Amino acid sequence: MRNLTAHRSAIARGRTDGYLTGWDHGVWYGKCEAVIRSIKDEIRHFPVHIMFVATGKGFPYSPLDTAVAESLKGMVGRLSLTNALQPVAQQAASLRPDAVIVLDGLQFPTKQVDAIRALGIKTAVWFTDDPYYTDVTKNLAPHYDYVFTLEKQCVEFYMRNGCVNVHYLPFAAYLNDFRPRNPPLSLRKEISFIGSAYWKRVEFFNQISNYLAMRDISISGLWWERLRHFNLLKSKIKPGHWMGPLETAEAYNASKIVINMHRAHDDDSYNSNKEHIAAVSPNPRTFEISACATLQLTDIRDDLASFYTPGVELVTYSSPSEMIEKIEYYLHHEEERREIAMRGMYRTMREHTYPRRLEQMLSVMLA
Repeated sequence: MRNLTAHRSAIARGRTDGYLTGWDHGVWYGKCEAVIRSIKDEIRHFPVHIMFVATGKGFPYSPLDTAVAESLKGMVGRLSLTNALQPVAQQAASLRPDAVIVLDGLQFPTKQVDAIRALGIKTAVWFTDDPYYTDVTKNLAPHYDYVFTLEKQCVEFYMRNGCVNVHYLPFAAYLNDFRPRNPPLSLRKEISFIGSAYWKRVEFFNQISNYLAMRDISISGLWWERLRHFNLLKSKIKPGHWMGPLETAEAYNASKIVINMHRAHDDDSYNSNKEHIAAVSPNPRTFEISACATLQLTDIRDDLASFYTPGVELVTYSSPSEMIEKIEYYLHHEEERREIAMRGMYRTMREHTYPRRLEQMLSVMLA
């Protein structure tokens, strides 16, 4: 009888806790939606014909292809879609767009770019991985009329290599994917980190493994077996798991704190940056995390403050000990954590979306 009473009591407590959790998230989700609806998102319309050349590389580049293509649809008079594996110069000769925009460009033959320019059609490339493939992109960039790079330090680099029209244009958040959501209770975590285990990240995580082992954390990405204490964190890691954008957005929404750690410009993993161009610009995850109204705890990049105000719209760390200190603080200061997350979301949705970035690009190209 005593066991039955205890069982019923546990069920009652579970119902109460579940109700309160659902109520709390419902109120938070409602506040986020109210803020989103208050944003007047007026994007300039360009009455021109644009041809967009997607990477054609498949995942993980396909979400970028989609973000740019879908954003352009509502911004231009006519949009023609193709990809780098197609006879684009031939298509351009037939369709006669006003301009051709190439994303990434690493697999797009420069002879096709030259042929398009010979038709009198403007060309632009938006490099996706600067500065990590600059050994390759420095030979591609001079073939285009306009070069757009997501790394501020690469502007001068491309100009030194013969490019005249070079512009700094970071990526953004694609709001169809990255926005406040209502994730399942089973996904809820205190902390999450999503990204590959480049060696500099491994060195950092090796120093905080003991702390993370005591926390409710989820880590996902490639190569995490490299950790010195992998077995200690094994139950919290999804090794070799590469998340798509919707799964990533759900994980961000399900976390109280999301760690962002930028890739080092001199990491030995998959790096073609012989000139050691330093990276100072925020990565795409910076915008995607903030778009989900989750507290972002990020390492410091020199140009980060051009996009967000640290301590107001996101939180920064500069060492393993500072990361631990701030995790502890914000896990125990719920309202402050949520206020920062909300401000970060608001800034993102006003300023750091793909339509905003493409508005900048088209304004430059069509001036």
